[in-house]
Amino acid sequence: MSKKLGPRDSELISQYRSGSDAAFEKLVDRYKSKVYTTIYLIVKDQGVAEDLLQDVFVKVIHTLSADGYNEEGKFQPWLMRIAHNLAIDYFRKTKRYPTIIMEDGENLFNTLKFADNNIEDHKVKEDTLELVRRLIDELPESQKQVLIMRHYMDLSFQEIAEQTGVSINTALGRMRYALINMRKKMKQLNFAYDKTFYPK
Repeated sequence: MSKKLGPRDSELISQYRSGSDAAFEKLVDRYKSKVYTTIYLIVKDQGVAEDLLQDVFVKVIHTLSADGYNEEGKFQPWLMRIAHNLAIDYFRKTKRYPTIIMEDGENLFNTLKFADNNIEDHKVKEDTLELVRRLIDELPESQKQVLIMRHYMDLSFQEIAEQTGVSINTALGRMRYALINMRKKMKQLNFAYDKTFYPK
C-alpha cells in the first residue's frame, strides 16, 4: 500500500506551474503540518511558527514561479530546508546575546563586563555583538547553521544531527571548524583579546 495517496509532488508542481492553484493547495495540505511542527520544535513559539509557516510557502511560490526549483523528486527535503533556513534566520535576527563557547572553552562574552548605566560601554557592547553576528554570517553555510542551532537556539548535538540529517560526529566537526574560523577572523581583526574591550 502506498504511503502517499494522490498525485506525486512532481506532478502537482507541474500542474501549479501550468496555472493550477488547486495543485499548490494540495501541496500545502500535504506538508503544512510537518513544516509547522518542525518550525515549532525549533522556535518554541506558536505565533512565530505560524508566521514562518506562511513565509515558507510564500518562498516556495516565488521559487516555483521563477523556475528556480530544479530538484525533481526531492520536494520534501527542499521544503524542509527552506523551513530550517527561515527558522535560523529568525534566530540570527532576533536573538541578541548568544553564549558562544570558543574551541578553547572560553565564553566569548565572559570578560565583557560593562556597567549597565554607562552609555559608551553599552555602545561598545552593541558594536561587539554586531561584529560577532557579521562574522557568523561570513561562515560557510553548514558551519553557520550548526553554530546558530547550538548557541542561539540551545539545541543539543543530537537534535542538531537529527534536524540537519547528519551524524553527531559531522555536527561536532562542523561546530569545531566554525569556532576555529571565528577565532581566526577575530584575530585578523585584532578583536578577540583586544584589552580595550575588557576592563581590568
